Amino acid sequence: MLVIVKGAGDLASGAALRLCHAGFDVAMTEIPAPLAVRRTVAFSQAVYEGRTRVEDITAVLVKDEGEMRAAFGRKQIAVFVDPGAVIVRRLRPPVLVDAIMAKKNTGTAMDDAPAVICLGPGFTAGLDCHAVIETMRGHTLGRVLTEGSALPNTGVPGDIAGFSSERLLRAGAGGVFEPLLEIGDRARKGEEVAGVRSADSFVPIRAEIDGIVRGLLPAGIGVTRGMKAGDIDPRCERSHCFTVSDKALAIAGGVLEAILRFSPSEGNF
Repeated sequence: MLVIVKGAGDLASGAALRLCHAGFDVAMTEIPAPLAVRRTVAFSQAVYEGRTRVEDITAVLVKDEGEMRAAFGRKQIAVFVDPGAVIVRRLRPPVLVDAIMAKKNTGTAMDDAPAVICLGPGFTAGLDCHAVIETMRGHTLGRVLTEGSALPNTGVPGDIAGFSSERLLRAGAGGVFEPLLEIGDRARKGEEVAGVRSADSFVPIRAEIDGIVRGLLPAGIGVTRGMKAGDIDPRCERSHCFTVSDKALAIAGGVLEAILRFSPSEGNF
């Protein structure tokens, strides 16, 4: 069964990974310059490199349906540069997952597919989709909501090892992003992890806590002041930088449950 996932960031990729393991054919859509900071666990990286691997699954950048089918034949995920998700209207998949995480509905409708599943706030189950998956850390993370909406976005990242907003790296100015460390490197509080370069200045981005660099935007990407540019993991487990997170896997489980509940039963497997 074909599943199209809008977005290919780390949460979308966690869902795609689990669906691929479960035997579904997965195609993903992305913008021309993806902004995922957790690039080592995001299939969006295929847009920059032509192919990428998350854990044991490879995703390849494709241009058309023929290349998509060839990727499926190799047990790979297909990634389209398709910001408007035109392929949804063309292919009419049995399942559509909106995993853009824009915190608002950017154009998904319940009649886009027989089963439409949306991640996080900005959607109402029964109105613009069949099911909403809770993405807020806590007791309800990963739950399938068949009516109503996910918890509203607070703007405050979830607590990890006692740290929340301090984990984030944000651009202090607009310009071109320039990393100074790599994902997986150790960072000390106050250390320059990256910076933003403009025509006449370089504004550093410093770690607010000790930890491991778990995510960074790619070099050369344009950023605006206050934009999320990376994150620091205080748990200092380097392997966490290169494997799908507990949060992504919980959400992925909710997506899989919703597909089994709402997709047409004939020909599922």
